[in-house]
Amino acid sequence: MHIDLISDTVTKPTKGMRKAMAEALVGDDVFGQDPTVNRLQERLAHMFGHEAALFCPSGTMTNQIAIKIHTQPLDEMICEYTSHVYQYESAGYAYNSSISVNLLHGEYGKLTPELIEKNIKPVYDWLPISKLVVVENSTNKGGGNYYTLDELKAISDCCKKHELRLHLDGARLFNVLVETGDTTEEVGKLFDSVSICLSKGLGAPVGSVLISNKSLITKAQRFRKVMGGGMRQAGILAAGCIYALDHNIERLKVDNDNARKIGQFLKSLPYIADVNPIKTNIIIFSLKEGLASDFVQLLQKNGINASAFGEQQVRFVTHMDFTEEMMEALWEVLPQLGF
Repeated sequence: MHIDLISDTVTKPTKGMRKAMAEALVGDDVFGQDPTVNRLQERLAHMFGHEAALFCPSGTMTNQIAIKIHTQPLDEMICEYTSHVYQYESAGYAYNSSISVNLLHGEYGKLTPELIEKNIKPVYDWLPISKLVVVENSTNKGGGNYYTLDELKAISDCCKKHELRLHLDGARLFNVLVETGDTTEEVGKLFDSVSICLSKGLGAPVGSVLISNKSLITKAQRFRKVMGGGMRQAGILAAGCIYALDHNIERLKVDNDNARKIGQFLKSLPYIADVNPIKTNIIIFSLKEGLASDFVQLLQKNGINASAFGEQQVRFVTHMDFTEEMMEALWEVLPQLGF
């Protein structure tokens, strides 16, 4: 049995999703004439309490476009040092937007208003201008940690006070919302822009959406085009995303619960030093000795796919294609590894 825990991006479209994609009404989205893309954009804009939205191929693109529409060259972006926009987007903030980055060290990937406030740059010719704060929820390298609504409100108030733009990298936001019970509108109204990924736990094969006001989304369309993200009959993809919103949000709680079960089991294994607190569907654990890269190779030989997340840290991610049978196989394989 092959057990793929490398990411929640590995999910395959279900039969129902494939049927919805095959039957989708389509048009040319570059001309704004794809009815299914338009329906997806309008739906997500409404869900998050904003005016408009833009369908893009990836979360990296939606994040990079957000940075671009909120900043000018020689500005700076404030973010937590483990955040996706810094760690995993190929320094796109520098390449695409010609800005600097101000890296803050939070706890398990989270920022606080106090941390932001004391790191805003004074206005001098020799310093970049603090312009944008990026919050990631849930936090990837933070082990799926998340913000409460009150914590987000406090950060939003801090940004308004200091005239900073605020962007949410919400790649796995729905994993958070099934835990907190907060609504999309409650979260969305706190941010100037929101990026939502539909190809992770929600199970669509492709697609992320950037949500903001009409003026910024009009700018975003231009940057999407210059980045090569203008697609034609993209309604086939958007239909999968709509299906995901209709059918796969509530079941994310199963993924989160499975992650907690795996975390508890890992704590019992003699070669595991510690397991990060598990809040959603990401499990990050540390080995007592040896390299994570060697351990990942050992896992692969035993039919388990995972990722090294540091010299001695390993990441598992649960998702909709992870079954009860796979869970039982994990219980059998992991104690026998003898790492």
